[in-house]
Order: sequence, then structure tokens, then C-alpha cells
Amino acid sequence: MAAKRKRGALGAGKAKRARSAGGTAAEGGPQKYSVPPEKHSIPPKEHSIPSQEYSIPPPVSQGKWKNKQRVLIFSSRGINFRTRHLMQDLRTLMPHSKADTKMDRKDQLFVINEVCEMKNCNKCIFFEAKKKQDLYMWLSNTPQGPSAKFLVQNVHTLAELKMTGNCLRGSRPLLSFDPIFDREPHYALLKELFIQIFSTPQYHPKSQPFVDHVFTFTVTDERIWFRNYQIIEEDASLVEIGPRFVLNLIKIFQGSFGGPTLYENPHYQSPNMHRRLIRLSVAAKFREKQQVKEVQKIKKKGTKVLLKEDPTEVVFETPAEEKPMEIQLVKPESKPIVKDKKKLRKIQRKKQKKLFRTEG
Repeated sequence: MAAKRKRGALGAGKAKRARSAGGTAAEGGPQKYSVPPEKHSIPPKEHSIPSQEYSIPPPVSQGKWKNKQRVLIFSSRGINFRTRHLMQDLRTLMPHSKADTKMDRKDQLFVINEVCEMKNCNKCIFFEAKKKQDLYMWLSNTPQGPSAKFLVQNVHTLAELKMTGNCLRGSRPLLSFDPIFDREPHYALLKELFIQIFSTPQYHPKSQPFVDHVFTFTVTDERIWFRNYQIIEEDASLVEIGPRFVLNLIKIFQGSFGGPTLYENPHYQSPNMHRRLIRLSVAAKFREKQQVKEVQKIKKKGTKVLLKEDPTEVVFETPAEEKPMEIQLVKPESKPIVKDKKKLRKIQRKKQKKLFRTEG
């Protein structure tokens, strides 16, 4: 007997062929139609339904990170807590910054150029502490230069101020400069140095593509005042965020952390000289008081000049009434000294009883 074929056995080979044909079409091969192509004719445009187009917005940051500025922010040993917090605030505000361990005081400043080269940084902010009370800031373009040295005064950190302003971490700031930065040549050099150090490069990996705060550099009283403000979107008003500090320029050098002096501030007064003048003013006040006391003593010791008696001085004097002199012949009775009041009353009663007895 011939073996019976199962149902669908004939179509199994055809199904395999159809699958293989579909696979070739999906892979990009010639597509085979099981139905004649006349039935798949394109309908006329009059009866076609308009298709809805959806546009996907492009990513926010398009482009490459070309301006590869990296800033090394660190300090020497001997800084106080306020300087440490200021350094940390600058690192959070500048996403293109890097940190390093504190440098020893014995090392020379030229070593910082090698540290920046090891950290792959081309800008540097170095805080130098002296006498545990004076703070100096170096801004340098390593390794060629120029560099500037400042005395930092009136430091207020983010945690200390507690301002109402706020900004996104890693966002790019605007830089606002006083008009005097375009007039004076040394201020123009500092402006370019500030722009290269404090501005966040575009398309930096750690930065956010938003601008919501502004750094202001204002020149008042021969000093540069740094402030950080938030830009409010509604009315473009400014609210201070912090930190804030004042930079008193000392010198601008041609090289990095040294070299020929390009500019020296004639209005600068070192903190040692300032403290010395305060001590001298206090000592001068003390000396002045001592001299006044000595003059007063000399006046007291000096001989008084005797003036002749004036007969008209006694004209308006009225003689006082003389009181009659009373001479006591009897010795006054001594009063008993009694501390307790009750005992005093008892003694008085006894005396009264004796008087009554004598009279009776």
C-alpha cells in the first residue's frame, strides 16, 4: 500500500519557497508578487489621504568641543577655611576646572607650570597664603604667560552669604566688564585673561547648554570687584548668588608665575605696611595723651604768681551772722551700743520703772 500523505504535505515545499522568496525581498533582493501587479496599482491623488509629518527636534548641543580650555584651581598650604570654601565654590561654578593637592610652601612657583602640564591644563588659578592671614591669587596662562598677582580681600562664600539667587550646575555664564577695561591697556590685558579663565567653553562635556547667570567685574577704588548674579527669565532682573570677593592688583608679569614686570600698581599698599601704619597711629595717639599729662603736671608744679590785694573786692561781701558759743560743762551720757532692738527696749523699760519708783 502506498503511504498516505498528510494534509498540507504538498504545500510544505511551496511554503518554504514562499518564505525564501520573502527573505530575499526583505534582504533587498527582487520581490515576487503572488498576485499580478495590476491589482496593486497606485490610487489617484484625488482620493489619497494627506499624510501627517512629524519633525523630531535636533539635540540641544550640536557641534564639537573645540575651545579646550582647562583651568587648574588649587592652593598652597596654610590657607584658612574661608579660602578653602571659596576655592570649592569656584570649582562648582567652572565645569572646565580641575583640582589638585596643596603645594608645599618651600617649592618655587615655577613648579606650577609642570603641575599644569601633568594635569593637561593651560590656565591656572593659584591661591597663595602668607602669615595665615593674607591671601594672594595668581591668574596665569601656562606655560608661556602672562600672569597677574592679586591681593584677595572681603571674601564671602556661597554658604556664608545665603543669597536667594540660584543657577544650574555647569551652566555657561555671561561675563560683564566695566567700561574702564577697554580704556586702560593693563585692564584690557586682564579682561582677556578673565575671559579665557572664567568663561566656560562651548560644547564642553561637563557643561550645560544654558545661560542663566552672569559674572560681573567692576572697577571701584582701584580694585576689581567680582560678583555672581542669577538672570531671572521673566523680567531679566538680577539676583545675587555668590561668592563675592575683591581683587587688588599688585603686578602683571610677562611670563607664567614670574618674568619681566609689565605693570605695577602704584596705588597698592601691602598688608604689612597697612598693619604698620595702624600700629603707628595708635602709638601716636598714646604719645599725645602722655604729653598732655606731662604738661598738666608741669603747670601744677609751677610757682603761682601772687597778685596784689584789690581793696574793692570786699565791697559786695556781706558778713555772716556769728552763732553764740555754747560750752558743755557736763559730760554727755554714753549711749549703750546694742545690736538687738528687743534688748534696747528692755533696758529703756527698766530705766522708766526705776524713775517711777524714785518719784513714788
